[in-house]
Amino acid sequence: MTHQLTVWRAAQLLGVARGVLQQQVREGALALNDGLLGVDALLKLYPQAQLEESGLLERVAQIRDEAFGKRVRERMLPSQEVLAQRLFAQTQELADVRRHLQRYHGLVIALQKQARVGVLEHPGDSAWEDMEHQVTQGLAQALATESVELLEVMDDMLKIMTAQVTVRPSGHQFLVEGHANLLQSGLHSGLRLNYGCGNGSCGMCKVRVISGEVAQTQHSDYQLSENEKAQGYTLMCCNTAASSELTLELLEASGPQDIPEQQIVTHVRAITTLAPNTRMLHLQTPRTHRLRFLAGQSVRLGWTLPGQGDVHTTYPVASCPCDDRNLIFFIARDPADALAQHLFADDIKPGEAITVLGPTGEFVLADGHRPLVFAACDGGFAPIKSLIEHALSLDAAPSLSLFWLATQSDGHFSSNYCRAWSEALDQFEYELVTQADTVVGAQQIAQAMRADLFDIDCDFYLAGPPEFVVTLRDELRAAGVAQAQIFAEVL
Repeated sequence: MTHQLTVWRAAQLLGVARGVLQQQVREGALALNDGLLGVDALLKLYPQAQLEESGLLERVAQIRDEAFGKRVRERMLPSQEVLAQRLFAQTQELADVRRHLQRYHGLVIALQKQARVGVLEHPGDSAWEDMEHQVTQGLAQALATESVELLEVMDDMLKIMTAQVTVRPSGHQFLVEGHANLLQSGLHSGLRLNYGCGNGSCGMCKVRVISGEVAQTQHSDYQLSENEKAQGYTLMCCNTAASSELTLELLEASGPQDIPEQQIVTHVRAITTLAPNTRMLHLQTPRTHRLRFLAGQSVRLGWTLPGQGDVHTTYPVASCPCDDRNLIFFIARDPADALAQHLFADDIKPGEAITVLGPTGEFVLADGHRPLVFAACDGGFAPIKSLIEHALSLDAAPSLSLFWLATQSDGHFSSNYCRAWSEALDQFEYELVTQADTVVGAQQIAQAMRADLFDIDCDFYLAGPPEFVVTLRDELRAAGVAQAQIFAEVL
């Protein structure tokens, strides 16, 4: 019987995006058996299967480097206690398999002896002879030494190095690597988890362990009741996976309506000039009060000007929800924006307090496995960047494409992100367009999309000024794209 792997495990071992394997399943190139993929089928499709550059064997090799050993161990490997638990579980599993094999071997030997006695007692009886031949041949084949596939060996190693978590009732899955706790791992995988403080004080990340084992990683001030402990409840922010497979019961946000409004006093971490008319504002939340939001949403920023009152402006968050303490905003020079005026006048300094109120907006990723196409104009790159980073965390899209229109010569103020994504990811491509006329630029992007993408069933995400969004949306609809596959944010 061929070795079976989950889609998550197979993608990690082969070094491909999970969305690529899911696309091959939908196209019939791979077959799922109870949600698992057979190693034989994978090796047939990927005959030169190798671990990705940041894969398991490379991680183990890196640990030998004394200069980076400690950092790699902390980042890539679980604690010694967790490793010991997973190794012990693997040993128990191996011992169980060995006991079963010994019992089956004893049964086959007994049948072989009985068949030989039958042949001696009933000479010329073909039935006894056939039975004796089949048992002897079957035993020889079972005892023969067979080569072990590399993917099977790597899968066994990976079960020790990383843990796979399945979420019920959604069926979502994520991996726990290194010293990360369950909450961090789930957020970095793009899950919409319920949480608050992130440090064991509020109890909002409470979940029930259905199967598998967890290990505590930090102290918790929140006290579970004895009844909750008996039912298997634990806090995601204070525990990691101790077993190689873990199943949790929890509720996830289904959309923006499930994300509560929050008010947090943050502090300016940094202000960076990206272009003459664009600055990046980096805010950091307190450790005990992080912002829970969905990729693509916006918040209202408030700053108190001494002696003159408060100024407020709404901006889309440009960072990923997985990094909920560090909030990034791209602020454009705008005479009508009071907060932007103070930012460009250098009135706002690092360390100053800025209040964050939100999140708001419904420009978020829809559930599905279609290829994703993003289009931004000028500052519309902010929510698009957040969506792309979230999509990369989910690893569910077969491909991602970005078209970014700048109406000024220095308008591609963060093209370094695009280059980094393109160099690191085979499934990501981008095109930068510069055109002073927004409508003409939107039409040029539509032509570029039509050349490559209109024959593909994609989801389209558009962000920018009204004339950009309306023009591009009309072009998409005229080309036959369904309205349900177009998502837009007018800034």
